Amino acid sequence: MGHVSVWPILVLALIHFFGSRLRFLAGVPRSVWLSGAGGVSVAYVFMHLFPELHRGQEHLQEHVPWVEEFLEHHIYLVALLGLMVFYGLERSVVSEKRKQAKEQQEQKSSQGVFWLHIGSFALYNAIIGYILYQREEDPTETALLFTIAMGLHFLVNDFGLLEHHRNNYKKYGRWVLVLALVAGWTVGYVKEVSETIVVILTAFIGGGVILNVLKEELPEERKSRYWAFALGAGLYTILLLSL
Repeated sequence: MGHVSVWPILVLALIHFFGSRLRFLAGVPRSVWLSGAGGVSVAYVFMHLFPELHRGQEHLQEHVPWVEEFLEHHIYLVALLGLMVFYGLERSVVSEKRKQAKEQQEQKSSQGVFWLHIGSFALYNAIIGYILYQREEDPTETALLFTIAMGLHFLVNDFGLLEHHRNNYKKYGRWVLVLALVAGWTVGYVKEVSETIVVILTAFIGGGVILNVLKEELPEERKSRYWAFALGAGLYTILLLSL
């Protein structure tokens, strides 16, 4: 299988282990660093991942002929599906937590909400881990850009999960996310699938990244720093365009 670079998976795993311990990132108003990290993640999706999807669309039309007949922009539909799936899961969690607060049964029912939430992010991480391995043949520069963007995105996700689940996340959640990430990477190592599947998974994750960043930035009670989000997005966009 040739030389395998393990540093990207190690970096992302360490972020899950230690990122939530960075106490200066917690609290309200929202940390400028988290807002900036969200901006970087979104910039990467729009400036790097979506152009890849355009090339992926061409691949699908060439290798899966019925796609062109079915829907010209099929791959972007998958990105939209990713956004919708994670939006639906997030709404389910928020609605259930509100219901618990009214019924005052939080301790009894929160385990189910927790595992639903963590389960969805475990799937998310497994796909990212798989995509990460599939980028083994990419130039180091490309792998580095992906790792930076996903690492900062994981920080944003971790603090969102920590806010929702705190003790459960510290005790179980971060371990589940690391195991899912490594499992996805390992599947990529032992089994190679068609480029078509990789394109579809990348599109799905692109939609998920956008939703998961914006849902952390938009709630009014977070008092997010728009200028930090815009600065992070702007600087990373400049970096991507300059390479």
